[in-house]
Amino acid sequence: MVRTASTIERVVDTKFASVNPDMRIDELRRKIAALTAPAFMVVNEDGALLGVLSKSDILKPVKTRLVLVDHNEITQAVSGAELVTITEIIDHHRLGALNTQQPILFINEPVGSTCTIVADLFRREKLKPTPDLAGIMMSGIISDTLNLNSPTTTAKDGDTLAWLAKIAGVDPRQLAETIFSSGSVILANPPEKVVRSDHKIYEEDGVRFAVSQVEELGFGNFWGHNKPLATALQDLRDEEHLAFACLLVTDINTQNSLMLVKGDAGFIQRISYAHVEENEIFDLPGIVSRKKQLIPYIGSILKEMAADGSTPKGSTRAPFRKKR
Repeated sequence: MVRTASTIERVVDTKFASVNPDMRIDELRRKIAALTAPAFMVVNEDGALLGVLSKSDILKPVKTRLVLVDHNEITQAVSGAELVTITEIIDHHRLGALNTQQPILFINEPVGSTCTIVADLFRREKLKPTPDLAGIMMSGIISDTLNLNSPTTTAKDGDTLAWLAKIAGVDPRQLAETIFSSGSVILANPPEKVVRSDHKIYEEDGVRFAVSQVEELGFGNFWGHNKPLATALQDLRDEEHLAFACLLVTDINTQNSLMLVKGDAGFIQRISYAHVEENEIFDLPGIVSRKKQLIPYIGSILKEMAADGSTPKGSTRAPFRKKR
């Protein structure tokens, strides 16, 4: 039987249409419109087959529905969010430019953490989260408010944290010590991941910019890695076509921050805070909140620049982003 068998080589076609798993549906539709193949192989960067798509699969309506949590600006959402139905938003940040096809549930409260809002939804419905879930929401509140020390903190954050602590059976002070001493973000991650670990992209009057933030115990780790972090921040700016990008490094102990900036020289020159050693590093005493302190300050600079016609140039269109 072996001697009379044929090899499979003659029936294997090595030339076939393939697509990347990170390709957006709208881009895929444009690609297959000009092709006659009945099916398309979904292949990753290593050449491994992940699945098979037919033309009929692509033509089906997208049923994905999306809930935005802790943000409401489309530039901060996952890639492709503008192509699906957004059904709900739960957030505590400023309102951005976002259009929806129909009325949705939009909960936006001026509190220190979105976890405060989520926990309050449990209380409104007279539901009790599990101890594990209560502990996770406690961690979110402690992290967002620097253990209720951030200027964004409200009485509701403190009341909610106490309510969750009873359910979780955890002392908030001990949990805060565990969270803030769990390790340095700068030491535990490569520079390109540090500047992307907690970054948000904003748009003010047509100017696109990003602000990243990390929290550290002291600034020693930052000074030991500030040059590769500056390179990674510039790469982020180039990749996202931004006018400028900032990295805010906050010292949890002193409640002060340093800010590294890469980008438009005119914007950097207008920053009124003191330079620290490097021309693109600034000392921001008492600044710990990106949302309540830094973004309004940056917005005021951009308004000044717009008034005298020196607005920094930045792309107003979000580029296609591959998953990392």
